[in-house]
Amino acid sequence: MEEMIDAENAERELSEQARIRREKLGKLTAEGQDPFRKTKFSVTARSGEVKGNFEAWEGKEVSVAGRLMSRRVMGKASFSHIQDGEGRIQIYVTRQDVGEDVYASYKKDFDIGDIVGVRGTVFRTQTGEVSIHATHFEMLTKSLLPLPEKYNGLQNVDMKYRLRHVDLIMNEDVKETFRRRSRILREIRAYLDGHGYMEVETPVLLTLEIGADARPFKTHHNALDLDMYLRIETELYLKRLIVGGYEKVYEVGRIFRNEGMDSSHNPEFTTIEMYQAYVDFRYMMDFIEGLYRHVAQAVCGTLEVPYQGQVIDLGHWERLTMTEAVKKYSGVDFAAVRSDEEARAVAKEHGVELEAGKDTKGHILAAFFDAFVEDKLVQPTFIYDYPVEISPLAKRKPEDPTMTERFEYFINGMEMGNAFSELNDPVDQRARMEAQAAKKRAQGANAEVDEDFLNALEYGMPPTGGLGMGVDRLVMLLTDSASIRDVLLFPTMKPKK
Repeated sequence: MEEMIDAENAERELSEQARIRREKLGKLTAEGQDPFRKTKFSVTARSGEVKGNFEAWEGKEVSVAGRLMSRRVMGKASFSHIQDGEGRIQIYVTRQDVGEDVYASYKKDFDIGDIVGVRGTVFRTQTGEVSIHATHFEMLTKSLLPLPEKYNGLQNVDMKYRLRHVDLIMNEDVKETFRRRSRILREIRAYLDGHGYMEVETPVLLTLEIGADARPFKTHHNALDLDMYLRIETELYLKRLIVGGYEKVYEVGRIFRNEGMDSSHNPEFTTIEMYQAYVDFRYMMDFIEGLYRHVAQAVCGTLEVPYQGQVIDLGHWERLTMTEAVKKYSGVDFAAVRSDEEARAVAKEHGVELEAGKDTKGHILAAFFDAFVEDKLVQPTFIYDYPVEISPLAKRKPEDPTMTERFEYFINGMEMGNAFSELNDPVDQRARMEAQAAKKRAQGANAEVDEDFLNALEYGMPPTGGLGMGVDRLVMLLTDSASIRDVLLFPTMKPKK
């Protein structure tokens, strides 16, 4: 009840402050000082460069602009802080230097949150703070809603995501997270480009729902009168480019999956998929390890990255087959399990629940991995040799056709990426895709086989290594963020009534 009363009081206070600000807007407009009329302001310096190199700027006149974040009025002189894209800087404002009318307006018409333009001279106060002694002070934009209270800030997590613009204004560490995200993407691209990869773009709207496990979002193209689907991966188009003769391609792709949401899942997210001709999945292991080391060193300055109270060592990666990992963490040796029936008995003995239609030895091995292994993989670990039942796009192992040349890699119990020696046998690929689609249709869902992709394979795809990695989870790791929502500027949210 107290929380409800506090919320209602806060809402009333917000409404009152908004009303007062609109009254100020009306007064300024009536006086011919419309605070939205400005189309530009000449900025010659920013807070970070002035404060970071004071000796070079001392005594020079500068023009700065930003959001008014504090104001301390002391009679004929006042101090304020404005915030621009690089941080905050103090402004010293006096009635003598800006004029009586401007100073009077500064005291009564300006509010915290307004966008202002300032011209003045750089100096250092007696307390040592780099500041600007204003000779010109003007309002560039009126803020009609008040910012959150200075010390408590934007506390409600749900509102931080809904009001990301306010969150960025109030929290420099949040702003730094997204600067780092940009840097991470830049370094990934630099690494791939430096290894001869070509960045490409493939369609987001698809004309068929493929038989993969992920559920797509459905839409409708009016001009063609055709149902379409948002892509759940970029893989099949990229492999068609390998068929076409490109030997190294990658795409930074926005992916859409109509599934659940939690701390590591959002319905739309970013992946990078890369494909290289004439290499296998072991080459891709070495490649991704090198990429992670490059990005961590460039962005964090170290390979030992702090994450949620632990230190993740990106300089050392363990490699285990799925069978070895299950034996290590559950004690069950699937190498000694000879049949599906025996595997079902082992699952029952260990209390491992099986999904309907997924009761073969390969499916059960994967279920054991999910139950006993995944959350134990804190330090970087490659898990390879996946059962063929759960790997419809990967090549079979020549020495064991029940397994595929596939790996996933894990950090802090999260899957971070997935890679194969790509299946390039069109006959085998068709059989697997048709079986996958039939299983999905049997469950009541729509599913089709991508005939265009199978047609491409029939022209011949060279031996190829392919890898897909989650960008958002890598950003979580390198920014020490607990939730995927912390690294998405605008995560998916249910609208508020």
